[in-house]
Amino acid sequence: MNVLSLFDGMSCGMLALDRLGIKVDKYYASEIDKYAMQVSAANYPEIIQVGDVTKLDLSTLPKIDLVMGGSPCQGFSFSGKGLAFDDPRSVLFFEFHKAISYLQPKYFLLENVKMKKEYLDIISEYMAIEPIFINSSLVSAQSRQRYYWTNIPNVSQPKDKNIALKDILEYEPSNYTIMSDKFSNRQAGRKCLVDMSKEKAASLSAMEYVKNGRQGDYLACDASGKPKVVCGAYRGRYNEDGSISQRLELRKDQKTNTITTVQKDNVLTKDEVYWRKLTPIECERLQTVPDNYTNHVSNTQRYKMLGNGWTIEVIAHILKNMEVKNER
Repeated sequence: MNVLSLFDGMSCGMLALDRLGIKVDKYYASEIDKYAMQVSAANYPEIIQVGDVTKLDLSTLPKIDLVMGGSPCQGFSFSGKGLAFDDPRSVLFFEFHKAISYLQPKYFLLENVKMKKEYLDIISEYMAIEPIFINSSLVSAQSRQRYYWTNIPNVSQPKDKNIALKDILEYEPSNYTIMSDKFSNRQAGRKCLVDMSKEKAASLSAMEYVKNGRQGDYLACDASGKPKVVCGAYRGRYNEDGSISQRLELRKDQKTNTITTVQKDNVLTKDEVYWRKLTPIECERLQTVPDNYTNHVSNTQRYKMLGNGWTIEVIAHILKNMEVKNER
């Protein structure tokens, strides 16, 4: 089959097709991020890059059997500015619609974030189909709520695999949890201020954390395990006498928050004390991507493309219902 993947990123669509054992004759990828393209080329050198979607001449393509893509979501996301179709990135949805209207593929698949109903209805009207809502938490340790518009028949909810955070960690004890995204958007951005020995760190009580630094300071460890004191109201909110008025909120479902392009919303914590960011490999596992698939670029770029990417097991679950004769 011939595939056109718009906003291809690191070629998550190809990963899903490969996982299903579906033979791809030509895979055309429209992408402009050079780092994502570098990762795609390293893993699938046969992919044909066709450049910017806004400059793509659809008439040059052969018969396409599947068009898929996740148009940029920042304008629709509740965590963004809510510009919707006034955001130049989100308006790229219309390029996807133009492609399926012109190419008339047998199948299409569009992915986007959870959004306001008014925007959802506009996309659904253009796609002439209602989306299916799937949370990646069913097939991974990540809570990632997404809408999928597709004409692939009989797509149902995936079976819950009951994968927990502890199942995907590279290292650290299994009783580490993730801070709720309600509190975590300031979590990992600040650097550690004061070095402290492990013996000293272990002897401090919760109230002493406050006395040994500014109100709200808490003890943290970097990736190497070296304890430090970090400034910020990270343990929760405090009264004037130093008592805790509101404790730090932790996820109770043994999942992570949705991984982002910068990983500011996923901070591991133990007893509300130690923390570290998730590693790139752990983020790959959350997206059900093979370990080290993205290790051809810097960690900064790995986080970015994984945050922008798809949960492969969800995409494979949807694509498996296609009628394809030439499976490998």
